[in-house]
Amino acid sequence: MPAITGVIAREVLDSRGMPTVEVKVHTNQGLTGLIPPEKWASTGHAEALELRDGDPQRYDGRGVLKAVQHVQQIIAPAVIGMDPRQQREVDDRLKKLDGTPQKSKLGANAILGVSLAAAHAGAAVEQIPLFRHIADINQKTFEMIDLSATLPIPAVSRPGFPQFLQRGFEPSMPMPMVNLISGGLHAGGQLDFQDFLMMPVGASSYAEGLEWTVRVFRRLGELLKQAGYESALVADEGGYGPKLKSPREACTLIVSAIEAAGLQPREQVALALDVASSRFYDGQHYLLSGADTAKLTSSQMVDYLADLVAAFPIVSIEDGLAEEDWSGWYELTRRLSRKVWLVGDDLFATNHDRLLRGLEQSVANSVLIKVNQIGTLSETLQTMALARRAGYATIVSARSGETEDTTIADLAVGSNAGQIKIGSITRSERLAKYNQLLRLAPLIPPRKL
Repeated sequence: MPAITGVIAREVLDSRGMPTVEVKVHTNQGLTGLIPPEKWASTGHAEALELRDGDPQRYDGRGVLKAVQHVQQIIAPAVIGMDPRQQREVDDRLKKLDGTPQKSKLGANAILGVSLAAAHAGAAVEQIPLFRHIADINQKTFEMIDLSATLPIPAVSRPGFPQFLQRGFEPSMPMPMVNLISGGLHAGGQLDFQDFLMMPVGASSYAEGLEWTVRVFRRLGELLKQAGYESALVADEGGYGPKLKSPREACTLIVSAIEAAGLQPREQVALALDVASSRFYDGQHYLLSGADTAKLTSSQMVDYLADLVAAFPIVSIEDGLAEEDWSGWYELTRRLSRKVWLVGDDLFATNHDRLLRGLEQSVANSVLIKVNQIGTLSETLQTMALARRAGYATIVSARSGETEDTTIADLAVGSNAGQIKIGSITRSERLAKYNQLLRLAPLIPPRKL
């Protein structure tokens, strides 16, 4: 029987020059799985916790040698002998070893590294691509969900974009959501909103959608330069980071870039927003700066977002309200869920229990999926299965600090997620994933994005 024979970890650097944990799982068949988890900057309070050393003499206290030590001294002895193909059993062992809700004892960066490396090793043992191995795990995960009448089905509406929803369990190519302009913590606070993205909704294939993206990105750079804005430097995820006056100006520039690229706004290319509103929420008000200087209540913030949706071809809004503003989220959902996908990132934190609360309270209609928010592949797929059961769309997402690892591309394809959010198309840690999708596309039955 295939078995794990060794687990090795080391400290490596991510796209910000920040330490992260790389894990390699060895098997008795001479096959291995290797994974360096990504680093995150903008985080929700409900996320699993990465473990940092706290030594100011190394990487300003951000080293991960303790997490590496936990992998090699605590986790490795516990998983040696286990079958890497049995993902849930491996992940259950990891969770039991840690024993805390947010994986704070061993560190989510240590646990996730082993979880994903085991998945790579399991795929190698089966001699199948990683996305196919994930597809098999995904279907088994869904079949284990309690489908009893007690599972809440939220009374929320959904916009008319059925291609964004998961269909069946066969792998499929996701719709890319591509960062064009960055603000928030990704670009020094130049704009209140964190990301302004494009989606090639009218493309006939992933490859065509990627070409449209590059074309729009280049036209946007030209327009920014003509307007006197910085167009040479990029933010954490590769998007432009100009000091614009407001989110409205950012949307106007992107629409102009779409048209300059010879494409039609809305019919061929739509917009998406990552508001990341928890960052500028003080517990009672949303504090917008720049030309939109204002102190908004939840209802006023919903009005502000509704005005943007009415003015621009926006089809998706992520974290439009703060993660603990549940009553505000209910109003946002009631107002806009028929028009756009309302995506919970900090709101749900890829956490099954928080998503269940969201279903009970009928908030949002889409879930952002980040494996390191929850800490294991099995828990990630469990949350996705619950979302699928409720009819919520799912978006597999990278983080602001990334490595060249391409696992999330296979995860998006194998889990049949409707969309993927990687970043922009200018940095190698982002392009590695876009290029992996180009490699996978010929293996997936074609269908319109």
